[in-house]
Amino acid sequence: MADLKTNVMGIEFKNPILTASGTFGFGEEFSKLYDLSVLGGICSKGLTLHERNGNTGIRLWETPMGLINSIGLQNPGVDSFINRELPRMKNYNTVIIANLGGNCQEDYFAGIYKLNDSVVDLIELNISCPNIKEGGLSFGIKSSIAYNMVSKIRKICKKPLMVKLSPNAENISEMAIACEEAGADGISLINTIQSMAVDIKRRKPVFDNIYAGLSGPCVKPIALRMVHEAVKSVKIPVCGLGGIMSSEDVIEFIMVGASLVQIGTANFIKPTAAMDIINDLTKYMDREGIKTLDEIRGII
Repeated sequence: MADLKTNVMGIEFKNPILTASGTFGFGEEFSKLYDLSVLGGICSKGLTLHERNGNTGIRLWETPMGLINSIGLQNPGVDSFINRELPRMKNYNTVIIANLGGNCQEDYFAGIYKLNDSVVDLIELNISCPNIKEGGLSFGIKSSIAYNMVSKIRKICKKPLMVKLSPNAENISEMAIACEEAGADGISLINTIQSMAVDIKRRKPVFDNIYAGLSGPCVKPIALRMVHEAVKSVKIPVCGLGGIMSSEDVIEFIMVGASLVQIGTANFIKPTAAMDIINDLTKYMDREGIKTLDEIRGII
């Protein structure tokens, strides 16, 4: 029988399958469809220090083999998450990951202090979200700025820290190295790719913010390449995401060296996608005679 257990960043995950931030809410709706304890972990909706209403106008736009989103980090704020959402999430009996973003360093620091005293298992630091006009994006482009930011957060963060990288970074290998040297326990990549859509009838951009984040199967080859580059550059664990729709996709990410993976856009297409992928991954390993994922991890 295949053993999917994955031990990284001081945490034992039942399996390497996590649900990606912004695609799973806080799990409540999905909990009505299947037992979330089968998951390796759940990444919270992107959190900010204070409540945010998100972007105006159209927020989702389907494109061939992908989805463009301009949600704008709509969320209830860190305090509301800790007091209202987190107690319920802990009942799902899986690893709970708080995804934290911010408009400035001070907001990040304040959010970290609050999460330090909570029961979250891991913090995913979002320095890469391309949906907001200020803040997160600038921290995730230049490795020197990211190093400065992550090193300051590492000094105050009491939880395991995983930094989410932007595909818009100037050099993904240098960015990964900078985060490792700054003290990150792990990195995750890629976030959405900055994109655009045009409404030819209105003769205007689809989104009020003009640019928005592209995800889905169309980004997988890019994500796979960047994860491979990152794995070759650092010793800390790498969590791969970007266009994963099937167990075959997961296996590709594992083979290029990912320790964990996240399922995102697939949750919109089929709400049970993560559970189905776990089941299919187990079947693949049994069929191929693979006892643990370490046998195939990083073979490419």
